[in-house]
Amino acid sequence: MESVERNYKILEKRMIEQMDISLNFGQSLIDSELESGILSILKPIVKSFYKYWSDKDARIGTLEQIKVTLNAAKELISNGEISKEQFDKTVEKNFPIYLKNDQTDRQCKKNHSNYKLLKEVTKKCFITQVEESLIFLKVDEEIRDYAELSRAAFKTKEEAYQALKRQLDYNEEGISIVEKDHAILSVPVGKKIILNVLRKAFELTKKQLIEELDNTYN
Repeated sequence: MESVERNYKILEKRMIEQMDISLNFGQSLIDSELESGILSILKPIVKSFYKYWSDKDARIGTLEQIKVTLNAAKELISNGEISKEQFDKTVEKNFPIYLKNDQTDRQCKKNHSNYKLLKEVTKKCFITQVEESLIFLKVDEEIRDYAELSRAAFKTKEEAYQALKRQLDYNEEGISIVEKDHAILSVPVGKKIILNVLRKAFELTKKQLIEELDNTYN
């Protein structure tokens, strides 16, 4: 289990760093989006809401999601041979915690017609994160950092890209559901502005992750 603990710490550090990068993208975008014609009286309200959400809800919630994802994968490994039944049981046990801390779910109306679809996408995202965490945690080679861990977990760049693409596709799907009907958001003002920031921050994060993957495997 020594290698599992080592990999856990490396992966946790990486996931927290990536969270901070994504949130920083959003913080840098909010000012430019607020210049796009929104009433002046609403600008400080939207900005303060986004800052609070980013600093508090999103960061605290995402940290909890990282913890529950890695702990679920670690629990499965510690139980020995992983059956589909064990995996599904662990997912069902931990998903409510993951969902409760999801930054999009927290800002959505649970009685909206599209909420069930959004919840399903969030669950698929959680499942893939647990599956990929298992791959990382199982690495037994001598490694020192995330780049080495990634190359040991996914032997080729294409394997790593497909794993990343699964995550990005689910994130894309979740954002698209909210974009189709802004009424699903429970935020008081500036729904379009906040959605624009989330979309652009996601695109910047996607670009950064793909570039980083290229560097890891070159």
